[in-house]
Order: sequence, then structure tokens, then C-alpha cells
Amino acid sequence: MKWFVKCMKQYAVFSGRARRTEFWMFALFNFIFAIVASIIDTAIGSKLGILQFGIFYLIYSLAVLIPGLAVSVRRLHDIGKSGWMVLINLIPLIGLIWFIVLTVKDSQPGENQYGPNPKEVTA
Repeated sequence: MKWFVKCMKQYAVFSGRARRTEFWMFALFNFIFAIVASIIDTAIGSKLGILQFGIFYLIYSLAVLIPGLAVSVRRLHDIGKSGWMVLINLIPLIGLIWFIVLTVKDSQPGENQYGPNPKEVTA
């Protein structure tokens, strides 16, 4: 949970690097909270017109959009890739698979152009 909170505190920080743990814990808790929002929407019957989701899910999704993009960019920085590589997700299926492959790679050792390795920084 601390990783999710950390990402939310770094709401729009697109610089620096993010460890695998930070990215995947954010993804896990994001998934869990999205399911909870969907369950709440279903329980109270709050669909938005012809859309298949409700107001709670929409609000939650908009609230985590920027932090999700930011942690994705920082994760790509950690492996030495440009943050613009996040746009690879726009390619159907293959883009998502390649993005997952990139996010499970280990950190680039030492310092790179995006900053020091978060694994090696002691705070």
C-alpha cells in the first residue's frame, strides 16, 4: 500500500526512476481499487447512460490517470528508455505485451541519464 501512496504523492512527477516494486504494487492496488469502485457502482446502480461503468469508477479512473502515467514513465526511465515509449501501448495487443516485457526488466545498474538507481539509493 505504501507504494500506491508514494505514487499518488508523486502525482505528476515524470522525472526520475521507479523500481519494479513501485510500478507493480501501484498496478496491483489500482486494479483492486478499480474492482471495488465497480462493485460499488453495481451495488447502487449508477451506470452512466449506455456506458458499462458508473460514476465511482469514472471518478477513480480520472483520479489515477496522471499518477499511472507518471509511474509508467519513471519505470521506463529506470530501464534506460524514454518516457515516450509509454505510447507503445497504443499499438493493439503487441504494444501491451511489449510494454509488459519492458516493465518486468531489471533496473539499469548505476546512474543513467534519468537519475540514480533507486535500488542503490539509501534514504
